[in-house]
Amino acid sequence: MEPFTLDTGATAWLLVSASLVLLMTPALAFFYGGMVRARTVLNMMLMSFAALGVGAIVWTLLGYSIAFGDDIGGLLGNPLQFFGLHGEDAQSLLAGSGVPFLVAAGFQMTFAIITLALISGAIADRVRFGTWIAFSAVWIILCYAPMAHMVWGGGLLSADGPFAAIAEPIDFAGGTVVHINAGTAGLVLALIVGKRLGWGRDPMKPHSLPLVMLGAALLWFGWFGFNAGSAGTADGTAGLAWVNTTVATAAAMLGWMITEKIRDRRVTSLGAASGVVAGLVAITPAAAAVSPIGAIVLGAVAGAVCALAVGLKYRLGFDDSLDVVGVHLVGGLVGTVLIGLLGTDTGLFYGGGIRQLLVQILIAIAAMVFSAVVTAIIALVLRGIMGWRITEDEELAGIDVTRHAETAWDLVGGPASRRSPHAAPGHVGPAAGTGSVPHDHGRPAPLEPAAVESAPVDPASAEPASADPSPVAAQPATTGEPR
Repeated sequence: MEPFTLDTGATAWLLVSASLVLLMTPALAFFYGGMVRARTVLNMMLMSFAALGVGAIVWTLLGYSIAFGDDIGGLLGNPLQFFGLHGEDAQSLLAGSGVPFLVAAGFQMTFAIITLALISGAIADRVRFGTWIAFSAVWIILCYAPMAHMVWGGGLLSADGPFAAIAEPIDFAGGTVVHINAGTAGLVLALIVGKRLGWGRDPMKPHSLPLVMLGAALLWFGWFGFNAGSAGTADGTAGLAWVNTTVATAAAMLGWMITEKIRDRRVTSLGAASGVVAGLVAITPAAAAVSPIGAIVLGAVAGAVCALAVGLKYRLGFDDSLDVVGVHLVGGLVGTVLIGLLGTDTGLFYGGGIRQLLVQILIAIAAMVFSAVVTAIIALVLRGIMGWRITEDEELAGIDVTRHAETAWDLVGGPASRRSPHAAPGHVGPAAGTGSVPHDHGRPAPLEPAAVESAPVDPASAEPASADPSPVAAQPATTGEPR
């Protein structure tokens, strides 16, 4: 083992990059939180925060060892080799760049966390929080960490695996490990958990597009740590990854918007934000493998393809609530496979032949199969032990108030608010016993006469103050096809 020499510049860059990637999980909470209906936003955001909490602990105890311990059969590392992140700096993944063991391990921790959080968007609005917590812990150990080992830890899908006899597989920052893995897991969970009540019939539009746009902006910012940080040091490769992340994402946003304009005759903020994420996903595996021109092409293709792919759930009949499949699985596949065409060293368009394209397809398929099988086993076992679905009454009233005894937007306030039969004292929620289902779609349900009578009084007019002074409250409910 060679002696370790600290490089303070590389270490500082990895600490900054790790912090940027960690920011992506709260950013995803905003992004997903804005996309759901108002009565489920807190639960949706909590699922991302729970992924952060569970992922950090599990990665420290076992995840890192399984991912980067000594190889066992090409599938996983020695689970106890680095238990509790106990290791020497000379054993660091980035020892050659002068980055200490804990810094490199912490950087990889943030990848595990965001991958887990991504899955939650496929099962929004309808699952038990406790089951999600249990799934999170088990999935990191049995699915994410082994996949990271197979791709980055010297396993079956790495340069040391059998596919390398064809060409060396390329996954710079997580096309297979993060996006194909999360997208496939999301699809499996959506199928096992089942559809939301009213899916395909009732409008289920995002309740806060500003939150979605804020989340997309923070994700784009954090993704520079994701991709440029994966260079392992502050060098030319990091610079190429930074530029490619920028231009591919810009091209994907434009590609999605153009597709919307042609198909729907309008451009939407939700489409622009989704295009941003699609571009970030697609460039992840290819960030250091393509030129800036190639990144623009890759991004534009990903934006258009993902814009079309998000509609497949209606044709095929699965409720992927927030388009984890259409954006992350499809975007991850596009980015991973197009390396075989656009890679400047071995891509088909650069005279490298078809071998790189073939191996990229093979590792993408292998990642999908592994993730699907492992996720299905975990999900089915948990369904039998704990159950996945909340009750129909809880889902109709809203998971925020029925499971968490909270509401995101106290637009009414005071005693005028109606209480859910499931809510804890001091917390308000949708009406009980009214015989109607509060489809708020981002707006508070109208007050009943008794509630209006007890609304707070404006001292200047001696009349009840408006529960919602905005002009939106007086407009008819929005309608339209669910996204």
